[in-house]
Amino acid sequence: MTEKNSENLTVLIVEDVEDARLFMRLELEQRGYLVSEAEDGAKAVEIALREHPDIILMDLTLPVMDGLAATAMIRNDEQMSRIPIIAVTAHQESDLRSEAKASGFDAYVTKPIDVPWLNELIKGLLI
Repeated sequence: MTEKNSENLTVLIVEDVEDARLFMRLELEQRGYLVSEAEDGAKAVEIALREHPDIILMDLTLPVMDGLAATAMIRNDEQMSRIPIIAVTAHQESDLRSEAKASGFDAYVTKPIDVPWLNELIKGLLI
C-alpha cells in the first residue's frame, strides 16, 4: 500500500453553511487536498458513491437528510464501508457522539475547527 499524502487525497466536505464550507475548502486546498463539496446529506451520498473520496468531513445537522442517515447510507455501500468519515459539528453532547459512532463515523470534531489538528487527524486515519 502506498503512503498517501495530502497532494493525492480527495476530501468530501458536507456542510450546509456556505461560509463554513468555504473556510474548510480553502484551508484544505492550501494543504494540498482535492476538495468536493455537498450542502445536504442526500447530495453527500450521491457524490460519495460517485466519486469515492479518500475521506469525508460530515456535518451532522443538514437539510434533506442529516449526517447520521447519510453516513449510514454511505456505509451500506461495500466500496465505501472503509472510507474514514469524520463528524464535524457544533454539538458536543456525549449521547450524540455515541449515536455518531453507532452510525459509522470514525471520529468526532467539534466546531470551531482547529485545522492543523484536523489535518493530523485526517493523516492518522489514512495511514
